[in-house]
Order: sequence, then C-alpha cells, then structure tokens
Amino acid sequence: MGFKMHVHFTLALMLLAISALQEVRCLAFHMDAGSTRRSFFTESSYGALGFIASSTFSVPQAAVSVPEIFNTPSGIKYAILRDTNSKTASPVNGDFVAIEYTGYLTNGQIWDSTHAEGKGNALLFKLGTNVVVDGVNEMISNMLVGQKVQAIIPAKLAFGEKGLCLDGGECLIKPGETLVYDISLKKTAIPPP
Repeated sequence: MGFKMHVHFTLALMLLAISALQEVRCLAFHMDAGSTRRSFFTESSYGALGFIASSTFSVPQAAVSVPEIFNTPSGIKYAILRDTNSKTASPVNGDFVAIEYTGYLTNGQIWDSTHAEGKGNALLFKLGTNVVVDGVNEMISNMLVGQKVQAIIPAKLAFGEKGLCLDGGECLIKPGETLVYDISLKKTAIPPP
C-alpha cells in the first residue's frame, strides 16, 4: 500500500471513529433511569464497534491478491511480483545479465542490495559464475527480461553450511541460513564470439 493510500485509509478510520463517538454521545442523552454506567458503556461500545464494522472500505484488488508460489526442482520457492509479456528466451549460463536485487535474511534484515530499484545500479555479470550464489544464478535462468520475482533460496544454494563468516567467527549469514531475494532481470545479452 502506497504512502498516500495509507494516509487516506488512516484518515477514513479516524473519521469513522469520530462518527462512532458522536453516536455514543447521542446514546448518552437517551439513557433511562434504570441503566447503569457499566451497561451504558457496554451497549454504546457494541454500538460503536458495530458502526465501524458495518462501514465498508474499498480495498484495492492488488492489496488482497496473493501471488502464486512456484517451486524449482532444486528447492527454490518463488513468486512472480511483476510479470512481463517479453518474447525473449530465458538467459543461459554464459550470457551476460543485468539485475537489480535485494537480499534479505529470513528476519527481514537487508544484507545486500544493488541500491534503490530503478536508479541504474544494476549488477552486470556472466550468468553461471560465482558473482552471485548458485540459487540466484538458477533463478535468473528461469526469468524473462522485465520480470521481478521474490525467491526463497535454501542454504544449500546460498552459503551452505559455511555461512558468510569472518575469521573471528562473527557471521553476516549464519551457517545453514535460508535467504530471500527480490530479483529484477533488467537485460540479457549473448556474449561475443
């Protein structure tokens, strides 16, 4: 949800809450002599909650749709976040590719990135080399130019049981850790003969 939509949604909720409070104040004037304060607040709270619950918001379809999850034979799970109608073939090992990516730990912490998407900071490399982990190489070989995917890369296709650790034992990526990548394939080219 974009920032503007979030602000509008929050404002709408605040307006509904104000309307509900006004409804409660109106009920206060109609409280009969046999009512207790507790029953008044209970009834008015239910009324306010009912009022808020009965109000409907139009939620964009994209906000509620869940992407389909695909699996590769090697164990990568991925979802296509942005599809393309590109007619080009998927790149193969040896092709040059340009990607933008963000690498996350499973707790959501970013550990590597090509900077902000769309800023022209794509990583250019020969597919199949050790510039990126095996799982990213494999994922790119299943993509088309223009696609963006989110891939869950198992440890065996990332940094394995060694992890990414300093000599002192401190690890940026712990041994056996699964990684998550957002990958956007920007360009692909066949290497010159």
